[in-house]
Amino acid sequence: MRILVVEDDFDVRDMLEVALQLDGHNVATASDGEQGWQSFQREGFSVVISDCLMPETDGLELCRRIRAAETARYCYVILLTALNSKAKYLEAMDAGADDFLTKPYDPDELRARLRVAERIVGLQDRVKRLEGILPTCMYCKKIRDERSRWVRIEQYISQRTEASFSHGVCPDCYSAVVKPELERMRSR
Repeated sequence: MRILVVEDDFDVRDMLEVALQLDGHNVATASDGEQGWQSFQREGFSVVISDCLMPETDGLELCRRIRAAETARYCYVILLTALNSKAKYLEAMDAGADDFLTKPYDPDELRARLRVAERIVGLQDRVKRLEGILPTCMYCKKIRDERSRWVRIEQYISQRTEASFSHGVCPDCYSAVVKPELERMRSR
């Protein structure tokens, strides 16, 4: 995943960067919230891991800005803090954070939370694809799926959602197709 680490403490930032890179992530870093915001606006990140308490633009404000930004992809935000309190946790959640870790962070716990982040971001991407443009045959109305197979629209939607279908005939099709067919059958 593409991860942005925003941390004003050089040692913590460096340690996070190295650990995340060793786990196979593509990592960018910023030393404060303002620099993090600028990086976020320039590049796409799946995850932002930010310290809560930083001078000037803190992690809470950065999180609020990320949530207010109109981005094509969802960004999962994890806030880190040395303050372990219910009030700080609730403040982070109100700012739009997806997760909250206390320092010093446990590397295994961070890995587990990043697996959750990966699932959430993946699901968000899938929803976006389902909301997006579907390649549809202009004649039979079949949809080309991700394997380039042409499938009925009902099959495509029911395999990806909880939707089920019942069929009927709209007034236009009744007039154009069904009624003439009934009249043709009666005239035999």
